[in-house]
Amino acid sequence: MTDLNIMDLPLIQNAELKDKVVLVRVDHNVVKKGIIHDPYRIDATIGTLYHIVARGGKIILMTHVGRPRDKKAGTITTGEDTSVQPIVDYLQQKLHIEFKIPDFSRGEKGGYRGVETSINHMIRELRENRIDGIYLPNTRWFHGEESKESDADDFANQLAGLADIFVNDAFGSWQPHASTVRVTKFMPSYAGFLMQKEIGNLDRIYSPLSPFIAVVAGSKFDTKIDSLYSLIEKTDHLVLGGVIYNAYLCAKYGVTIKGIEDDDLEHAKKFVRYAEKFPGKLVELPWIIESDLPDNREQGKYRTVDVRSLKNGDTLNYVLDIAQESFTDKKVAETFESAKTIFVNAVMGFTPHFNEGTIALDQLIDENRDAVKLYGGGDTMQELKRLLPGLYIVALDSPKYYIFTGGGAVLKAIEGGTVLGLEPIRSLIENRKKFNT
Repeated sequence: MTDLNIMDLPLIQNAELKDKVVLVRVDHNVVKKGIIHDPYRIDATIGTLYHIVARGGKIILMTHVGRPRDKKAGTITTGEDTSVQPIVDYLQQKLHIEFKIPDFSRGEKGGYRGVETSINHMIRELRENRIDGIYLPNTRWFHGEESKESDADDFANQLAGLADIFVNDAFGSWQPHASTVRVTKFMPSYAGFLMQKEIGNLDRIYSPLSPFIAVVAGSKFDTKIDSLYSLIEKTDHLVLGGVIYNAYLCAKYGVTIKGIEDDDLEHAKKFVRYAEKFPGKLVELPWIIESDLPDNREQGKYRTVDVRSLKNGDTLNYVLDIAQESFTDKKVAETFESAKTIFVNAVMGFTPHFNEGTIALDQLIDENRDAVKLYGGGDTMQELKRLLPGLYIVALDSPKYYIFTGGGAVLKAIEGGTVLGLEPIRSLIENRKKFNT
């Protein structure tokens, strides 16, 4: 692979945009069942869109929404649940501009076969200022988007044929798909302002002020195991939550917790052995909430359990939250109070029924006024807004907080130890060398 340097990243502010049609990949994946619950990721891209328009460019937007593809069957389901229409409605209401969404032919297995020439009349309207922008349908409605076959290049080439310049402002969309990576093979490409901002804030994780503490939770151990290995090496302290913590407890103490799958337990056992090389780094949360019910909170059906009382062979029902007492524990509280950098990619409880662990965690973090607080996107961000809306509003504007738009992208970048581990960013740099942008 060609030697790459992040300083070679082509930037949108250096692009000639006047009278150019600009294809912009964004991460507006904020629609669930046709409803936008939090427009943060849309709002975060408005600076890039304004810059393009102010410099005389014409905008074509694209994003993925949800997971409309059945990977086993190879079929794609299109419909209101994964449509970009709510995003277009939001942008038109917020910015007072008109977007049009083109429609294309569907194949035998559903989904669009590709970009058709019928879009050309829309592009003509765009160039003649009769509309303000085009918003392509959900990129995952196209068969070529997630393909690893030649139709991925065909789709990327069709996308490139729509515009003069490509801008990637979708840090959260780190997967190497046609609309994030392959399109850069065919046209001059640049990083948008949000992409640049996210990369800049990653440096606060790569070169953190110490002590550095990371909090990671999740519903599957295998999806975050590589980043956990990196974090146990890099951080001063690591805190686990969710199913990840449950699997860790099973592996560490020889207990059984309902709902822990064998593969998660095997990953946890390996991680426990690896963590032993870093004594004192992993901070255990001492109080957990056990529930008799897997999906509800019913009085008398849940209780608080002291982790320190667990014995080999013990069996627990479903563990669905971290008890709030864990965050007033002397060791835990002092760990967070002394931190200078805190990274959070965690919802501690089974939502929406068990929330006290997440609330107590976020409140404890906020009490540390000096630390830099970096929140991974997705559920972490949405639960902060739902449970502590006042703190969420403060976090959006505070220089001590930064909310990434893509938590998965941050973890992927942590795994690689460099932002160059993200293929969309590598492809932009390689594009610059190819097109001399």
